[in-house]
Amino acid sequence: MREAMAGGNFIRTFRQLTLFMILIMVAIGSYMSRALTTSWEDPLWMTVYPIDADGSPNTGKYIETLTPRTFATIERFMEFETSRYDVDIERPVRIDVGIPIAEQPPAPPESGNPFRIALWSLNMRWWARSATSDQPGARPNIRMFVVYHDPERTQSVPHSLGLQKGLLGVVHAFAARRMQDRNNVVIAHEMLHTLGATDKYAPGDNLPIHPDGFANPNRNPLYPQELAEIMGGRIPVSASEAVMPRSLKQVIAGTTTAAEINWIE
Repeated sequence: MREAMAGGNFIRTFRQLTLFMILIMVAIGSYMSRALTTSWEDPLWMTVYPIDADGSPNTGKYIETLTPRTFATIERFMEFETSRYDVDIERPVRIDVGIPIAEQPPAPPESGNPFRIALWSLNMRWWARSATSDQPGARPNIRMFVVYHDPERTQSVPHSLGLQKGLLGVVHAFAARRMQDRNNVVIAHEMLHTLGATDKYAPGDNLPIHPDGFANPNRNPLYPQELAEIMGGRIPVSASEAVMPRSLKQVIAGTTTAAEINWIE
């Protein structure tokens, strides 16, 4: 009996040690990748991989229309913001569209258990590698999986996310041309997460947090704001209300976000 218990404890300890070593190796690799991607010496390549969320004919037809031009406003936003912060790079991000992926990404855990989150993060990175293994061309710096939903079938979509570890994101978006500009706001937000930018809104009500989540934190009067801070996510119009920007033309990166992604020291 004691021998069986000792054997079980050894196996459990070995598994935990193996997971710990894997996490250490992944962390070192992620640190090196982030150091390279936020040096801003060369353009970053991001590939958008479309995923059909619901099998709707509308979703499928919309995915067929996607080209790099669909996401051109993200490139222009990055060009304008790096110029505004005097970053010496002509085209900071270049976006391509990959072959649509049939698999759905692993769902994040519902609980905040750190161990479950760590396992999901590893699973997500393995899934991303497997799902894109047969894609043509070189591996991009950032992999963005955009899961499209038919707006005629659903009025709200799951929460999007961006992982700095692995430089990948999962965005839930609407499969409609009229929603492209707003989709691109969300994609840009999650893309900056992969580069180290943090959220600047309150998780309970999604209101931007002053001052870092405001495009113009020194405005007098403070409300209404005219623009959104990219990681604040919305335009604050009062102390209790904020609205989604219509496009990236209504969005800027604040100084805290700029510092997080090495645009300023």
